[in-house]
Amino acid sequence: MQARMNNPALVLPEALKALQALNKATELDSLPEVTRMLIHLRASQINGCSVCVHMHSLELRKAGQKDEQIFAVAAWRDTPWFSEAERAALALTEAVTRVSDKADPVPDDVWADAARHYDEKTLSALILSIGLINVWNRLNAAVRQVAGAAWN
Repeated sequence: MQARMNNPALVLPEALKALQALNKATELDSLPEVTRMLIHLRASQINGCSVCVHMHSLELRKAGQKDEQIFAVAAWRDTPWFSEAERAALALTEAVTRVSDKADPVPDDVWADAARHYDEKTLSALILSIGLINVWNRLNAAVRQVAGAAWN
């Protein structure tokens, strides 16, 4: 396997700086880092981004998460390894990632559950983080970035 070209964010260093700045802006104490990693993994699974699935699985393991939880992210609704807040974040991630799948992409019940667990500032960070991982997934998919390979 070989990437089609260098990652666009590396070709345009100002774009990489902007993406890194947006990521930094979503790092709030009120949004646990593990939750951010879980939503990154789930969106990457939905989008079929092997680079990000690989990377975020390893990050979760490094953060001390058990394999049972990491392996079950795609089936989070049917497993006991997620808190109610994590479940709300994962449901929001799925809705925001799949905006074209429904007439009402983010249903009121999904929104209300997320808003029950996160205040406006944290919810903003969560939404921006979901959007950002979707950008990375699309960049990697476009150039066919290879999982486990050094970025060109």
